[in-house]
Amino acid sequence: MKRKLAVLLVLVMVAGMAAAGCGNKEEKSDAKTDSAKEEKADNGDDTFVVGFDAAFPPYGYKDDNGEYVGFDLDLAQEVCDRNDWELKKQPIDWDSKDMELSSGTIDCIWNGFTMNGREDKYTWSEPYVDNSQVIVVPEDSDIKEFKDLAGKMVEVQADSSALHTLESDDKEEGGQAELAATFGALNQVADYNTAFMDLESGACEAIAMDVGVANYQIDSRGGGFRLLDEKLSTEQYGVGFKKGNEELRDTVQKTLDAMAEDGTLDKIVEKWADGGISADAICLGK
Repeated sequence: MKRKLAVLLVLVMVAGMAAAGCGNKEEKSDAKTDSAKEEKADNGDDTFVVGFDAAFPPYGYKDDNGEYVGFDLDLAQEVCDRNDWELKKQPIDWDSKDMELSSGTIDCIWNGFTMNGREDKYTWSEPYVDNSQVIVVPEDSDIKEFKDLAGKMVEVQADSSALHTLESDDKEEGGQAELAATFGALNQVADYNTAFMDLESGACEAIAMDVGVANYQIDSRGGGFRLLDEKLSTEQYGVGFKKGNEELRDTVQKTLDAMAEDGTLDKIVEKWADGGISADAICLGK
């Protein structure tokens, strides 16, 4: 009897160990699957979410039909088409772009996004546009050069590259804090549409901004403004991804390179030529 009980006890223990082994195997399998999911790009559901400022033409904005359009959005659409992704155009508050990216609400910031001075904050694509920061004044303004801005009311978009340039003391990096110190005031606005309305009404006397956006705004208003010959700074645009998200960056970069090589990039540039996108400013593939 004791021998039978002992044999029975051994069988129960063996069965228990086998069950435990199966359980461990399943747990390991689940862990491996979770790890694979974590390693996938942020667009794991095949939706590529682009964060952009909806008032930053010609790179991204809402047109007269209420549609979100722009040069950068066309580039993003082509990238999605080639990777069988669905593009989601996500307008964001520019001041909140870092929070949107870090929280995973968006996969990237793609909207005339200046790399200079932000090199270590994001995982970047290669630059695709060479850009300059300029000063816009009314066509009949007596402001001809930087020294004429002394005592003037100047506006700039909040958290923009132009603002960073005017606040920077680093002359080697193109900082223009000394110039800004001569202004009567440097006021921040939410977007450049507001800035141009202020310039038209006389609420400000000059705007500091990106040259591509400046040319678009001037053309869309039928003129009446001009750029100073002097430039605040020169810079480059790139696509900004969450720091460390190299997998998604590499996929997008590979696609952009293919677009540059097969001529698709040139066609998109040509489409937006009247909107202020210059072929000379494109640096991808050169």
